[in-house]
Amino acid sequence: MPTDSLLSAIVLTPAVVGLLLLATPRAAQRLHRWAGLAASLVTLAFAAAAWAQFDPANAAFQFVEKRQWLPTVGISYRLGMDGISLVLVLLTALLQPIVFVSSWKSIRENVKGYVVSMLLLETGILGAFLATDLFLFYVFWELMLVPMYFIIGVWGGERRIYAAVKFVLFTLAGSLLMLVAIIYLSFVHHAQVRLWSFAYEDMLTLSVPMGQGFWHSPQMLLFAAFALAFAIKVPVFPLHTWLPDAHTEAPTGGSIILAGVLLKLGTYGLLRFNRPLFPQAWAAATPLFLTLAVIAIIYGALVAWAQRDMKKLVAYSSVTHMGFVVLGLFAGTLASTQGALLQMINHGLSTGALFLLVGVIYDRRHTRLIEDFGGLAAVMPLYTGAFLLATLASIGLPGLNGFVGEFLILTGSFARYPAAVVLATTGIVLGAVYMLSLVQRVFWNAITQPENRSLADLTWQEALAFAPLGVLMIWIGVHPGTFLSLSEAAVRRLIGG
Repeated sequence: MPTDSLLSAIVLTPAVVGLLLLATPRAAQRLHRWAGLAASLVTLAFAAAAWAQFDPANAAFQFVEKRQWLPTVGISYRLGMDGISLVLVLLTALLQPIVFVSSWKSIRENVKGYVVSMLLLETGILGAFLATDLFLFYVFWELMLVPMYFIIGVWGGERRIYAAVKFVLFTLAGSLLMLVAIIYLSFVHHAQVRLWSFAYEDMLTLSVPMGQGFWHSPQMLLFAAFALAFAIKVPVFPLHTWLPDAHTEAPTGGSIILAGVLLKLGTYGLLRFNRPLFPQAWAAATPLFLTLAVIAIIYGALVAWAQRDMKKLVAYSSVTHMGFVVLGLFAGTLASTQGALLQMINHGLSTGALFLLVGVIYDRRHTRLIEDFGGLAAVMPLYTGAFLLATLASIGLPGLNGFVGEFLILTGSFARYPAAVVLATTGIVLGAVYMLSLVQRVFWNAITQPENRSLADLTWQEALAFAPLGVLMIWIGVHPGTFLSLSEAAVRRLIGG
């Protein structure tokens, strides 16, 4: 495929297939499942093609596409890929077919709507990672909201409507302020160069005054408007309260995408927009975000430790893991930023795998309460091995992917913020405690309930869905340079290192 349309193929393939499926009969469930899987695999192939042609030494955006959209107000269709967006696009494209395989039997009602929603959600996520026009970025950002609302609200658990509405309200509260800030930046650009533009490259050239005091500082106010939208998506403590409800009530596929890539849009936004567009405000806000990151790390671990529901435990662990990512971003060194970016990938793999495996056992027992299990290692050996691998990756065992990301974040942050690193390290200890305690109670305690004696082990479809995640958890643990080399030049350019 020509490189001048490769990014559009990546972004639009899921949406095109999804819209075509709207014209198919609702009863054609087999067609819908296979079409969704095929579209996601084609998108993955396009992403792999971009990886194969990508030049890691080039820090600039590659495969750039520019087309006029609304020229009178400076809005254009602009896509570009650097090393930062590449690794996140690859993660998104990998997880989507896993979602369809894992949902093959668990989603039985309105399969057409589920597949279409997932495909439109994938387009929104990929578009947000690749958009280099701020208004286009906002369009993709908002596009994600509708399908995710339906994924939680239609195919979720008993409290799905509450969780879906809460997710929408939190997201809208931040994103509307971000839209105001984007429009304001366009006015600033017009005032300075007499041209309307929303292009990312043009925004980087702006001089936004810092001013004295928060309310008299345009740069601080703009930083806050962007940061609020991204902090809600991460989510940064104390804006995290929508996350456990959304994770717990979402279907397995929704939880995988939510944890795997949707949260990463928040940290991606902080790195892509807040740091380069508002550098002085970023420096001023660093102590606040470091404090919130450390609180999230410890708080998330303690609350996860107290959970009785396996899925809610994994959900709160995401608060801790994303706290480490925020710590690495605001520490601001090359090592900590690279570690934060790698940890975004690692969290998507290990936590996505944990949600997948929790969904497997829920389909068999229709309960997620830890106390309802015990002794599964003797009954489900393959499942036990997969869950143990994902657990060890999540807690950062050396040799697996989680260790590399956390090590880079902590070592890269220590020289500048040793106190924050020391406090954050307690989150690693607590993470090992609650995750290994979960494994002990579910897999090696005595079987006390007869229903657990005859549980079926992983099917070939479930093993197929888990396999690429397991392979990458091991691969990144022993060869992290595969992904670190892709993003280093872009990270250096962005942070000025």
